[in-house]
Amino acid sequence: MSIEEDPGAGRGRRARRPSGDDRERALLATAERLLEERPLADISVDDLARGAGISRSTFYFYFASKEAVVLALLDRVVAEARAARTAALAGAAGARAAWRAALVTVRDTFRDHRALTAAATELLAASPEVQSVWSGVMEDFVVETAAAIEAERARGAAPPGPPARDLAVALNWMNERVIQVSVSGRGPGLAEDALLDVLLTVWLRTIYGSDDAPA
Repeated sequence: MSIEEDPGAGRGRRARRPSGDDRERALLATAERLLEERPLADISVDDLARGAGISRSTFYFYFASKEAVVLALLDRVVAEARAARTAALAGAAGARAAWRAALVTVRDTFRDHRALTAAATELLAASPEVQSVWSGVMEDFVVETAAAIEAERARGAAPPGPPARDLAVALNWMNERVIQVSVSGRGPGLAEDALLDVLLTVWLRTIYGSDDAPA
């Protein structure tokens, strides 16, 4: 059923009007669909409004620009990624499985939203808002990783070394760049079927000094 239809309309009831939430969701869905077809630079506000079934003036009631739509999409994807990461880590049995689960979440986020990732990457250089969102994402990953490294050292599973936060910064930015380049196909990158194993090896050797994590 479309957002304009109402099951009772044929019985004398007025058709339901789309709510603000409906319109915003339609704009976000339109943006993600169009980004799969062409770059952000080739998408206009009129394209987004038309795809969502609203006027150009109504578009500006919800978003200040097409870049703001991308930012809203990025916020939504980040929330999904955080929830998936938390669930994956909670369900992991053992340190190696936990590190792998964390890497899978990051890889899947980039892979499942390639077009949005490309659009956000384009905006990073020029948009303080996108920079702020992405910096917040990376900071969360760094804090979580540093705490895990410190916990592994405290239980004697990982040897001492550089500050845990420094390692966490290096490892997470490595993930971001290697995964983004690899899934975008711009290269030089890693084949997707090898990506996870290569990154996991780097993480384990950096944290534990070996290819495995103690139980």
